[in-house]
Amino acid sequence: MIKFLCDVHISYRITKFLATQGFETEHVNRILDSYHTKDRDICRYADTHNFIVITKDLDFRNSHFIQKTPRKLIRITLGNISNVQLQDLFAENLEAIIYHCQTELCYLELTTCGLIVF
Repeated sequence: MIKFLCDVHISYRITKFLATQGFETEHVNRILDSYHTKDRDICRYADTHNFIVITKDLDFRNSHFIQKTPRKLIRITLGNISNVQLQDLFAENLEAIIYHCQTELCYLELTTCGLIVF
């Protein structure tokens, strides 16, 4: 089962949208120490419970490539766009996201050019 963990700067709208698509979703603000949770604890939680982390934070990218945690990561590099636009981009790319996140390690970026797979 595909599960998503949205980082603190990701709108609850995205969490709710993914839930309506049948995925288990959590938001960092509702687990652990809420928005005070340290990145390493988010990574540990995601890896332990097999979540794909969705974030805008570059630190998670660095951690993924250097320390292999979180194992599965989607980084949003779109700047300031509306939540509706972000939701639409997720909807457009959801099939590809699911496909690429079937592997043990996965890093994707959602950009103005679309979905980039590393």
